[in-house]
Amino acid sequence: MSGLQVESLSAQAAILGVGAYRPIRVVPNAEIVDAIDSSDEWVQQRSGIRTRGIAGESETVVSMSVEASKLALDRAGVDVQQVDAVIVATVSHLMQLPSAAAMIAHELGAAQPAAFDISAACAGFCHGVALANDMVRGGTARHVLVIGVEKLSDITDPTDRGSAFIFADGAGAVVVGPADQPGIGPVVWGSDGEHYDHIRSRRDWKEVVASGDLRQAAITMKGSEVFRWASYGMAKVAQQALDRAGITVDELDCFIPHQANNRITDAMARSLRLPDSVRIARDIIDAGNTSAASVPMALDRMMEDGDAKSGDVALLIAFGAGLSYAAQVVVIP
Repeated sequence: MSGLQVESLSAQAAILGVGAYRPIRVVPNAEIVDAIDSSDEWVQQRSGIRTRGIAGESETVVSMSVEASKLALDRAGVDVQQVDAVIVATVSHLMQLPSAAAMIAHELGAAQPAAFDISAACAGFCHGVALANDMVRGGTARHVLVIGVEKLSDITDPTDRGSAFIFADGAGAVVVGPADQPGIGPVVWGSDGEHYDHIRSRRDWKEVVASGDLRQAAITMKGSEVFRWASYGMAKVAQQALDRAGITVDELDCFIPHQANNRITDAMARSLRLPDSVRIARDIIDAGNTSAASVPMALDRMMEDGDAKSGDVALLIAFGAGLSYAAQVVVIP
C-alpha cells in the first residue's frame, strides 16, 4: 500500500460576505405585554428589547435563509455554483428530516453541495463558522455557506412570562472561503451538559403529540441561572478566544456577542474591560433574541450602520441551550 492521498491545507480562510433577512412584521412590546401581565418598561429594563421581528406564514426557516444567503453570496462575489457546503444552525426547523440545509441549497440552485444542520441553539452559528474555517483550511471545501436562522415564534409560548418577550425570528448568513491572510481565529467552544435543563423544550415531540397541546413544545428558561452563567462565565471564554488569536482588547474594533440580553452584554463588556473605542452590537433592542441567527444579524446590522468596517477585528461569542458556547475572533470582510 502506497499510503492515503490527502488534500493539502489551504493557507488561510476568512469571512468573505455577510447577509441577513429580517421579518416584515415588527412587533413592539405593547403587543405582547398583556398576555404576560407585564409592561413595556419592565421588558426594556429586563432585556433592553423594544421591538422584535415576527415572521409571517410565508416567511419560513428556508425562505428567510435563502434571502440572507443571496445577499451574503452577492457581497462575497461568490456564485452559488461555487458553494461546496451549506451549514445551517437552527433549532426551529420543525421537520425532523430533510435538513433545512439541503432544502436551502436546492432553493438557491447550488450544485449538490454537502448540506447539513447543526443543533447548538444560540451558539450554533459560531460553531458553524468554526467548522467552515476548518473545512476550507483542510481542503474539503473551498466555499462554505454558513447560516444562522430561527423562527422561534413557532416554539414560543406567548403566555410564558419568562420567555415570551425575548424570542424572535430572522436569518443571517456568511460565506467562508480562502484568503491570503488569516480571517478567522481559533475557536474556543464547549458545553456544560450538567445544566442542560436551564434552557430546554418543555416536552419532547412524542409527549407533545400525545398531549395535543402544541404549547408543550415551547422553550422554557431559568432566566436567573442563565444570566449568571452567561454574564460571568462567558467573559472568560471571550478572553480565551482573544488570547488564542493573539489579540488584546485594545486591538479590538467590535464586540458582537449573542443578542441574548443587553444586561448580559454589559456585564461581559465590564468583565473584559473593553475600552470605549470598541463598538458593541446592540441589535437585540430592535430585533429581539433570534438564537442562532443573532450573531450574523448583529454583524450585518453593524456593517450596514457603519459601526463595523472592512478590515475591522471583531470578537464573536454565542451561548445558549446545552449549555453550549463558542467564540472566535474574525476580520470583517
